Amino acid sequence: MELRTLRYFVATVDAGTVTAAAERLHVTQPGLSRQLRQLEQELGVDLFHRTGGRLTPTRAGQSLLPLAQDVLERADALRVAAAFHAKGRLDRLTIGAPLTTLRDVVAPFIATLDAGDPIPAVFQADGQTAGEILGRGADLAVTSFPARAPYESRTLAELPVWACVPPGHRWAHRARLRLAELVADPEHPSTAERLVLPPATFTSRISLDAALQRAGRSYSDPIEAADGTVAQALAAAGRGVAVVSDDPQFGLHALPIHTDDGKLSVRLITAWDSRHPAHTAIAAVADRLRLFVAQRYSVTNDRT
Repeated sequence: MELRTLRYFVATVDAGTVTAAAERLHVTQPGLSRQLRQLEQELGVDLFHRTGGRLTPTRAGQSLLPLAQDVLERADALRVAAAFHAKGRLDRLTIGAPLTTLRDVVAPFIATLDAGDPIPAVFQADGQTAGEILGRGADLAVTSFPARAPYESRTLAELPVWACVPPGHRWAHRARLRLAELVADPEHPSTAERLVLPPATFTSRISLDAALQRAGRSYSDPIEAADGTVAQALAAAGRGVAVVSDDPQFGLHALPIHTDDGKLSVRLITAWDSRHPAHTAIAAVADRLRLFVAQRYSVTNDRT
């Protein structure tokens, strides 16, 4: 059994079809199909149901998938450890983070790295814990969930959640907004603004939902956008009030949202595995990222 065929198995489960998996893996469809059949023969079980051009894992395939993922993760960790011990430094650093954080924080940070730094790679990880992100192959995770042993962590930032409105909106002259103003007053439901929200796994949405739950309030009939940028575009088009943690775009006026216990915000942490052979180097990158965020958002945070 080869690691390559295990990667093919995992990639095909993720993609759902041989066509999509072959494109991701940069192999031919017939070649991928042969490798999957060979793996099934070696294991002595059918890994997939093949119906209508789609491949869905069998019960055996579902059971073996986590084991295959674990083998691949351990193999990757072995390569990283060997490279680190051979060269005394980390050649590559993979960062997993929510989409908004990747776009507004991680990507600008990557632009400041130089040739002596590890080569960065990133992937999107919305609504996931540090363990889940690191389990997907990240060396450094950015998340809004607390991290526990064996993971080390640092607070990255407290970033504001904004209510974004176009210039002509009735709130455009305001400097701040109370949380209760975002949702309908039971006695005056017609005064409610329609909210435009990112998906439920996004950190700004998680923060908003948690704050409303604590306050015993709720919203109704929101527009759910694909991400914060699309939410702001819809707000700019007059479809509602975008509640996001993204940097304001499209000429929108961004109002900080105040709750009874302070400003609505997203608390981000960085986390890494304390057992990683390069954990000291990863911690140094995490500290540099924290300093970068503090400098980049010092003016933005002053506005709140």
